[in-house]
Amino acid sequence: MSDMGGAGRPGFGEVLRGHRRAARLTLEQLAEVSGVSARTLSDMERGRSKGPQARTVTALADALKLDGTARTRLIELARDGRLRDHWTRQGGLCELPRSVEDFTGRAAELIWMSELVYVESSPGVGVVGLVTGSAGLGKTTFAVRAAHAVRPSFPDGVLFLDLFGMSQRPLAADDALRMLLRALGVADRHVPGDPQERASLYRSLLREKRVLVVLDNAASEEQVRPLLPGGGASRALITTRRLPAGLEGVRRLVLGPLPSAESTELLTGILGERSANDEASTLTRLADLCGGLPLALRIIGNRLLSRPDWDAAQLAARLADEERRLEQFKAGDLKIANAFGMSYEQLADSARRVFRSLAVIPGRDFDAALTAVAGGVPIADAWDALDELVDLGLLQDSTAGRYRFHDLVRLFARDRLQAEETAAGRQASTERVTSWLLRMATMSGRWFEPGYGRPDRPDPDLAVQSSGEEADWWLRGNVDYWLGAMRMAVGDRPSLVLDCAEAMHWFSERWVHGPHWHEVFTLGAEAAAALGDLTQQAAQLNYLSWVHSVPPREPQLMLRYATEALEVATKAGATAQVAWAGEYTAGALRLLGRWDEALAMSLRAAETFRTIGDMDSHVQCLAHVANCLRDEGRHGKALEYYVSLLALMDDEHSGMTPSVVAHSRPYALIRIAQCLGHLGRRAEAIAGLGEGLELLEALQVSDYRHGEALETLAALLAEEGRTDESRGAYARAALVFESIGDTEAGSRCHALAGAATAVS
Repeated sequence: MSDMGGAGRPGFGEVLRGHRRAARLTLEQLAEVSGVSARTLSDMERGRSKGPQARTVTALADALKLDGTARTRLIELARDGRLRDHWTRQGGLCELPRSVEDFTGRAAELIWMSELVYVESSPGVGVVGLVTGSAGLGKTTFAVRAAHAVRPSFPDGVLFLDLFGMSQRPLAADDALRMLLRALGVADRHVPGDPQERASLYRSLLREKRVLVVLDNAASEEQVRPLLPGGGASRALITTRRLPAGLEGVRRLVLGPLPSAESTELLTGILGERSANDEASTLTRLADLCGGLPLALRIIGNRLLSRPDWDAAQLAARLADEERRLEQFKAGDLKIANAFGMSYEQLADSARRVFRSLAVIPGRDFDAALTAVAGGVPIADAWDALDELVDLGLLQDSTAGRYRFHDLVRLFARDRLQAEETAAGRQASTERVTSWLLRMATMSGRWFEPGYGRPDRPDPDLAVQSSGEEADWWLRGNVDYWLGAMRMAVGDRPSLVLDCAEAMHWFSERWVHGPHWHEVFTLGAEAAAALGDLTQQAAQLNYLSWVHSVPPREPQLMLRYATEALEVATKAGATAQVAWAGEYTAGALRLLGRWDEALAMSLRAAETFRTIGDMDSHVQCLAHVANCLRDEGRHGKALEYYVSLLALMDDEHSGMTPSVVAHSRPYALIRIAQCLGHLGRRAEAIAGLGEGLELLEALQVSDYRHGEALETLAALLAEEGRTDESRGAYARAALVFESIGDTEAGSRCHALAGAATAVS
């Protein structure tokens, strides 16, 4: 392809190529000498960039050592190329806006734009880029910056057109075509009246030129389809809040919030010299409170600039208050709520109601089932509303079928809820969500409680799980929500809160290291006290004592809660809870090294449970007796206890609950093996640990006891000279400890695994 400036007259590209060849330089060599990229040089020589900027031409002339007539001619040809756009189209129409000076980040996205310029198009199919994202993410700012960056690659011009997609009256495609045709140099009298002829002329002009058309703020597929190139070297870049799934063959870019570092950099750039007066940590805090939204960052930056005496730390403190945060995001005619409001106004009335109601959910993400509950709508209507909200960028979705708010959008939803719903309506939504979450959590927790399991008559309003694994997954995945519901309901619906806390008793044994059990059982104790249920209050206090028996273990707190439980249980005459208070007291005493007292209390509790026929609890107390003996170094006596306990578990007539046996048996085997190891019976110990660990892993339970068993196994294998197996066991133990947050134990096991490797 030759670049001819007229009839037989060589253009800038051909002249440049001639000078380069005369100088015996490759594109890469000229690029290195001039500082102009090889790709840009290639565009110039092929005629894609006919009018480079003066400083670029000067750099090339210097690199090629041109002077006199040759230098003057090259500079004039470049100037003629820059003017050619003005000869072929009317000035001032669809001009690209100026880019902001403090544009920050988006490096990967700018690379995407660069690739869009050079990608090959299929015959008859134009190359189109589609940038989507919610309000405030800077889609227009990015598109303008990207268009300026690639402008040299479009010698026939860069056109920019706002399609007013978020207004009540978006720009009609016919009107958009008229404006674009005029910008391409077509006089009004030559613009066809027929819409199809108008679009055909537009496509033919684009096919003959190299133009970038930026279509900002698009409303729909129908609006933009006639505005897209039909092939050739021209490109189109669309920005929209909607997700136009009906556009075929487009290259999509989803714009997300800025990372924290880039957010801070942008805020610092907006503030300019003012940023030197503020602590870096304060600016980072402010940036984080903006949630990565460039619009929010610009508003906060402008507020600080317009008030030089303001303290940035005080503004950060005001933004930290969720009740007032949204109203802080306004500066002059910029207001973050207005940006969200434009999307909100596009929603159908039913979707608006669902959007508002989602604000009562105590968390940032949710599924369709919870959405239906919050909105008081059937599940099918919830799906429709969620699709519409995602389409308009008011929600983000994920592959797991969950949806989430941006923090500021959630506050906007809450603002709309307050403004547009009655107090009674808000209360009804809150009660629906709270009740549903607590009942779901209670039903899920009871899968693991002896005597419950799968519900016989499931609540028709709940999403019933088909297995304990599903119940486990739901409880872990939704802990922030059902715990949030407990907080909200403890004052006015204590019975639901107490049921939920009690249902967590057995499940907590599967998730020993969950960080929330202290709060769960504290709320349970408060709810029981509000109901005047002393027996349940004592039970919840006993569970709190258990919470502090888990590493890092706090025996003094164990004693405190067990003492409170004993006092309440004695007042209630609750024999079982009196016994449990004694057992948890024994656990604390063992940790404090007071083994004789601990032994006596555990034996007393075990006898009480045997008397009232609770064999499950009886066995647990005897296991603690064995633990005391083991810790005291009396491994032979401890072994006798553990073996007798295992025999009880294996006796189907013992009176123990089968599910409790299944949970307890692996630990009995592990304790027996540990004692055998201390007694020098390593082969038996290794076999026993292997059996216990296999059962434990089948239960999908992983806690500190699992890690300790693996570490014991690794040490015994090392003593037996089985180095490779020892290294593997240490590595597994390290993973378990790290998964529960015990970095010290994890590091220790990694080091021992490394030592085993060195030995081998």
